[in-house]
Amino acid sequence: MAKILVVDDEADLEVLIKQKFRKKIRSNEYEFIFAKDGLEALEKVKNNENIDIVLSDINMPRMDGLTLLRHLKDEVPLVRTVIVSAYGDMENIRTAMNCGAFDFITKPILFDDLTITMEKTLAYVNQIRSTLKAIKENNILKMYVDESVLNFMSTQNYEEKIKANETIEATVMFIDICGFTAISERESPDTVVSLLNKYFDIMVNTIVENDGYIDKFIGDAVMAVFKDDHHLDHAVEAALEVRNQINNIPDSADINAFKSQVSIGIASGEVICGNIGAASLKRLDYTVIGDVVNTASRLQDIGKPNQIIITEHCYLSIKESFECKKLFEAQLKNKKETLNVYEVIS
Repeated sequence: MAKILVVDDEADLEVLIKQKFRKKIRSNEYEFIFAKDGLEALEKVKNNENIDIVLSDINMPRMDGLTLLRHLKDEVPLVRTVIVSAYGDMENIRTAMNCGAFDFITKPILFDDLTITMEKTLAYVNQIRSTLKAIKENNILKMYVDESVLNFMSTQNYEEKIKANETIEATVMFIDICGFTAISERESPDTVVSLLNKYFDIMVNTIVENDGYIDKFIGDAVMAVFKDDHHLDHAVEAALEVRNQINNIPDSADINAFKSQVSIGIASGEVICGNIGAASLKRLDYTVIGDVVNTASRLQDIGKPNQIIITEHCYLSIKESFECKKLFEAQLKNKKETLNVYEVIS
């Protein structure tokens, strides 16, 4: 239903409009609201949401149409105003158009012309609102879809390209917030989500600054992927920074007996990159899979608070740049042979 505010001090105009548009009023296509001057019109605007059009005379007592137009421009910028005035009042009409009036019609009113003008104005208002809704939905979408995916969709032939799968060299990192499950079991949902998002913001910013990207959030853990040049070095640098920043978060006065710490697992090598999921459910996740992903996850599992655990393969690649120490031989799940695991110190 379109809401139309008519502002005019001529009493008979209300009667005429109700007569001429009675069918649209009965069918709930139009709802008319009436005011006798600008001051009353502003009150009507405050008390009625989603007014689409204002039809306003210029010469009225207390507050004229031009003054009303300036107020409407500031208070309800989405509303469009059509000025109704005498043909000889061109100077005021010109001023009104410069103040933001959408259109004007002349008195005496030709209702066929008024109908066309209202339909045109309503179409414009609906277009603006649809655009703003799309922008809002797009901003919400960006919260749930990786920005690289959105940028990819804007390229030509993205439908064909997105079906392509490939094997790449990459580093995968899993970060888990130690002991957070216990917090989620005893604290309120608002507290849990707020605290978790605080930690995730720190992790995400650090990972992105080190040329990585977030593959997914898994409960209170993060999976990140680094695949540009020197991806292993960037991953280890990000891990050290995340550990340092999380350790420096002040203890929350609202949460007892909880010290923010992370355990991190890192593995590097070949991974398969592609769309994984169920097409029938229309749920696909552009992600990486393979032994490297599983190994990084297992290393994070065996890591203790504040530990950054890596494979021997990673150690041999970074030993000249980072201080590491050998821990032990680990029997990881679904691995036939044991692996030498190392801890990154600094």
